[in-house]
Amino acid sequence: MRLVKLFLFTLSMLLFIGIIGAGGGIYILWNYGKNLPDYKQLSSYQLPTTTRIHAGDGRLITEYASQKRIFVPISSIPREIINAVIATEDKNFYKHHGIDPIALTRAVIDNIGKYIQKKRFVGASTITQQVAKNFLLTNEASLERKIKEAILAFRIERALSKDRILELYLNESYLGYRSYGVAAAALNYFNKSLDELTTAQVAYLAALLKAPSNYHPVRKYDAAIRRRNWVIGRMEKEGYIDADTAKIAIAEKLEIIPREDTSYVNADYFIEEVRRKLVKKFSMNQVNEGGLSVRTSLDPQLQIYAQRALRNGLEAYDRRHGYRGAVANFAILDDWQNELSQFKMLKGVQDWQLAIILALDKNTAHIGFKDGNVGEIPMPELLWARKALKNQQLGNEIKQMSDIFKVGDVILTQSVTMRPPKKDGDKPTPYPPHSFGLRQLPVVNGAIVVLDPHSGRVLAMSGGYSFDMSQFNRAIQAQRQPGSAFKPFVYLTALDKGYTPATMILDAPFVLNQGHGLKKWKPANYSKKFYGPSPMRIGIEKSRNLMTVRLAQAIGMDAIVKTAADFNIIKNMPAQLSMALGAGEVNLLDLTAGYAMLVNGGKKITPSMIDRVQNHKGITIYRSDKRKCDDCQVRHWEGQKIPKLPDNRQQLTDSASAYQVVSMMEGVVQRGTGRRIKSIGKPLAGKTGTSNDSKDTWFIGFTPDLVAGVFVGMDQPVSLGTQPWGGQETGSSVAVPIFKQFMELALANKTAIPFRTPPNVQMVRIDADSGTLATAASKNIFIEAFKPGTAPSIDGDILVIDGSDRDNNNDSDIRQITVEATSGLY
Repeated sequence: MRLVKLFLFTLSMLLFIGIIGAGGGIYILWNYGKNLPDYKQLSSYQLPTTTRIHAGDGRLITEYASQKRIFVPISSIPREIINAVIATEDKNFYKHHGIDPIALTRAVIDNIGKYIQKKRFVGASTITQQVAKNFLLTNEASLERKIKEAILAFRIERALSKDRILELYLNESYLGYRSYGVAAAALNYFNKSLDELTTAQVAYLAALLKAPSNYHPVRKYDAAIRRRNWVIGRMEKEGYIDADTAKIAIAEKLEIIPREDTSYVNADYFIEEVRRKLVKKFSMNQVNEGGLSVRTSLDPQLQIYAQRALRNGLEAYDRRHGYRGAVANFAILDDWQNELSQFKMLKGVQDWQLAIILALDKNTAHIGFKDGNVGEIPMPELLWARKALKNQQLGNEIKQMSDIFKVGDVILTQSVTMRPPKKDGDKPTPYPPHSFGLRQLPVVNGAIVVLDPHSGRVLAMSGGYSFDMSQFNRAIQAQRQPGSAFKPFVYLTALDKGYTPATMILDAPFVLNQGHGLKKWKPANYSKKFYGPSPMRIGIEKSRNLMTVRLAQAIGMDAIVKTAADFNIIKNMPAQLSMALGAGEVNLLDLTAGYAMLVNGGKKITPSMIDRVQNHKGITIYRSDKRKCDDCQVRHWEGQKIPKLPDNRQQLTDSASAYQVVSMMEGVVQRGTGRRIKSIGKPLAGKTGTSNDSKDTWFIGFTPDLVAGVFVGMDQPVSLGTQPWGGQETGSSVAVPIFKQFMELALANKTAIPFRTPPNVQMVRIDADSGTLATAASKNIFIEAFKPGTAPSIDGDILVIDGSDRDNNNDSDIRQITVEATSGLY
């Protein structure tokens, strides 16, 4: 009887304790679970993912991210990585419902012993619990947080599949080396994609999940090896790999292979402009965390050529204007190597080295480098380095090293191997080993932009000498006076009004009364000479200001204003005659695009740098080419006709007028201000431009399928001065060499393609002196393009456009002078 009572009492107590425990459990679940974060959001949660920027050929050029993460769906993660993580972090992951009771019990027992021994506790969190903590909770080490974590783990397991939970975990976890997720870690640690990893490398990534800072591959190499090998052992024990594979993996050396630099081409200005456009269209958050895939228009090879040509051209201008002195001077040379090692390299320097002058002979400067090596600067490398004086003047010629150097001077140098020839026709000769040339960073700056004239795609862009020195993009942000580079649009307007390239225009003094109290405006030619009646073509080829002004006066500035707006060169341009000579302000990209619309037959294009943007799911959310092509949507080639894309570009001008301007600008290269480009030996056309006092210099030129624009000037507009051999610096002396070097590289080994003649043009032999049809007596003949019925006759009167008495606001009253055909130029 006593035993029965004892049994009933014990049962009652156990039931009471059970009720109390159940009630306590219910209270805990209610108390801690009532204000927990919404776990259902994880079903559609998008991890912050890296946006990747690609060149036109698909190569990666840069990335944007708040967290360097490459999201990989669970279906694309190799099974070996999943197995390694499960074996290490949660072997019963696919069996439990958020919490692993067996692992939890084992951890409690182990932690009792560790508490007595005063050792660190071991955890028993499942992968689901870690997801709950990482996404929905904080890292606070408390019992309350662990209870919330467990509750959320149960709820997450009911809402999400196991694969989705694992997908979040593998893509979210931080693994060190600025790597979020296993895909980014594989690239940053081993420069590999996930499917290229060895078993040992897979094990190391799994080891990092516990605490990446504790297993750094360099600073804590031994700990990293031990943890990696432990993971390999777990994989073998769980049956994921066999003993031989485990043995090979353990024997493999842990070697970090740094990720290759993705910025393989200097395109900082281009990339920054792409970033700005993306932020404007999609927001900063979407760019840094949205995982966008951006295909740009950049041609990497053309970008290299463009940047090289620009830097070389700016340096060449700077060198012919003298040497501005040492970077610094160390008065005491006792510890020069240490001081030079601590000297901060100047921004903008790429492949040059800092050196110090250790000693001077008459014809040699002895220099030292921070690594202790020494070298020499021979006299031929200093012939350019006359002192730069005020007002663009140069000091005396260099006769000995002490003319420009002092011992202790810190200078910029570059290794040289060949002595330049003393005169044209001589061959370069080799320098002795360890020879160096003197260098200096240019104070002048500029930009170059390259376009596809048919689509407007920007193929290359450099907005300055160095992005590190200045992020101001002179190709887009600088508004400068184009000078004569604007003239083609004046002549285009005249051609659209019925004039021809053979129209005679008076080249004579021009005076305009600007109103009460203002000086009279007296434009002049660069040569300060007058040439009488001359064919329109000469006005472009020789860049005659007076011919251009008289033509603008004749056709009316309102029409020219409209042309400038239609070609998106200058919006709301003042209807003033000075604007015809390029007194307005433009940016290089817009002006180059304007020239592109001339060579493509007068069709409107808009410069574009982004071809396509896809979101993290691979869905195209932006495309610059808006044309539809239903016939392009086919899966297989079945002999069908090649689809034709519609040409929906707006026709801005008569294609014949556009071609006539192009033909005249060919003359600029063949006989005019751009003739030094002629040696390239390919069909090229273009126009120089120089503003007043040579503050802005330009050359915009093109082939039938490539347009390049160059601008050079000081950031604070001042004159570029005179050339050492005499005359002002101009677009011909400053910008043309840059364009020439670029085109020489871009067109090397390319087939020469002539400019395409539209069907509504007739090619006629013209006497260049009189503007009439050529005869047997003509000495100067060229082939001119005419619209049908507009070619001149052999005999008869010649109309000479004067325009000096024309009222800008009156489209009639065009003054014309009639001269005899036999009277020649005058």
